[in-house]
Amino acid sequence: MKKLIIYTILIPALILTTACDDEYLERLPLDSPSSETYFANETELEMAVTGVYNRLWYFPAGIAWFLSFDFASDDGWDRNGSTLQALGRGEQNADNGFTNGFWSHFYRGINRVNYITSKSIELRQKMDPDDYDRLVGEARFLRAFYYSYLAELYGDVPLITSTLTLEDSQTPRASKEAVIDFVLSELDEVKNYLPMNASDKGRVTKGVVLALISRVALWNERWEVSASAAKELIDSGAYQIDPDYQGMFTFAGDNSPEVIMRIQYLRGVATHNMPRNFWSRMALGHSNKKPPQDMVDTYHCIDGLPIDESPLYKPNSPFENRDPRLGHTLVLPGSRLVNWIYETHRDSTMTWEFRGDEMIRVPNIEAQHAYASFTGYLYRKHVDVANYPTDVGSSDQNLTIFRLGEVLLNYVEAKVELNQLDESVYEAINAIRSRESVQMPLLEAGKTQGELRNIVRKERRHELGMEGFRYFDIRRWRIAEDVIPGPVRGRVNRYGEGGWLNSAPMIDEMGTPSYDNISNASEMVVVETRAFNPERDYLWPIPRIELETNTALTQNPGY
Repeated sequence: MKKLIIYTILIPALILTTACDDEYLERLPLDSPSSETYFANETELEMAVTGVYNRLWYFPAGIAWFLSFDFASDDGWDRNGSTLQALGRGEQNADNGFTNGFWSHFYRGINRVNYITSKSIELRQKMDPDDYDRLVGEARFLRAFYYSYLAELYGDVPLITSTLTLEDSQTPRASKEAVIDFVLSELDEVKNYLPMNASDKGRVTKGVVLALISRVALWNERWEVSASAAKELIDSGAYQIDPDYQGMFTFAGDNSPEVIMRIQYLRGVATHNMPRNFWSRMALGHSNKKPPQDMVDTYHCIDGLPIDESPLYKPNSPFENRDPRLGHTLVLPGSRLVNWIYETHRDSTMTWEFRGDEMIRVPNIEAQHAYASFTGYLYRKHVDVANYPTDVGSSDQNLTIFRLGEVLLNYVEAKVELNQLDESVYEAINAIRSRESVQMPLLEAGKTQGELRNIVRKERRHELGMEGFRYFDIRRWRIAEDVIPGPVRGRVNRYGEGGWLNSAPMIDEMGTPSYDNISNASEMVVVETRAFNPERDYLWPIPRIELETNTALTQNPGY
């Protein structure tokens, strides 16, 4: 798809002209499509379907949409004074720009698909029917994809599957269950029209469909459906665990055996500024999006134990002997970012710069810049050093949105909830843990359902950190009310202090740290204090403008 010229779907218009004798003649435009002539050939259908893919290019609060949710979870914080930040604090309302944007954005994508399915039927007789079914199947997948997020975020939503007239525009909300029934039914049908893999990068395939089925079914506790779809994809052999965990989220990920789908970008057409949002000031970034200390401390040591239990944990060297995915996911103090050693303690006024084969000492902007450190950590995932220096604000690096690692964990969780604790469960999770660049200890058989439930929930946080899943996981597990409220912390960052906690925090069975036992916890940076109302905040508000224009809608409780 990256080689295609990207078009936005054309909105056909009927042009009526009036004859001098008051007779009305319908005249079709000769130099542009109309609603009577559009979808005259396969090229026009391809253009329209590409217009649906375009909705994947969405950057609310300056971040790729599918990653943005994690900045309202316990895995992230948005420094900007944005409406995303208000969501994290539990201050969202029916006028919140961040939550309202997803409603309008996804429904625009859905409307494009409805136009295609309503207007292109006759074209199937004029082109190769297999090609027609494949193209329309891709569009129907994307409609189901957008609906799956609408249902998770807002609950009951209008289920619109055809173009509406003005008279039909007052549409009530369908139940979430009905929406998910529709999503899974659509996906089950369109998977038969698509190849397991596609040479045209970025297009929807059967593998992508199976991955989404496993995800949506898992989110909605349809364990059998989730496990079955995940197993079909795993057994297909079309995808394998990539030995290079970090590489999947760089330019090299385009050729990763694990990646099932990446959102495609193209210089001159669609780029993004992920490096600008993630990187340090010295690397020309703004450090807008940051991980908190809580996320850092949830990663285990290399012996497989949490940091409050492992003898390998060293408070004065807290990143030694840790799960390698910590360093692959985050930029840690003392690690290299582009050409510099990233240091964030206030006493670190100088740092090291790499100049060819030499390292020299240079002033460290990160130590005291007002908009540099905050929590003391940055994200490494989803950005490649090849973006530096010219493409920091306009990268065409593709972004991974479906991969085998997630599907394996979907399978494990579904099987655990079914209490089917067979050998395949251990094989799936150990395939992830034994990745060459990770090499965490393998799980031994004999765990109880409760033990495996906690293990897979922590594994999802470690394996899928900053991939857009944490926000949905803590909501569906109904633990958001436990892990969201309270301070969002950064590292110890007081002048004259060592910069580290005196001891390990207490880690609960879900992997959540508590700092009540640490003598210098009061020296940790607090960047925000959050709240979560369990009677309201498990759903987003229906946008006020939608309630005013569609009086058949009702608001979610508490808004």
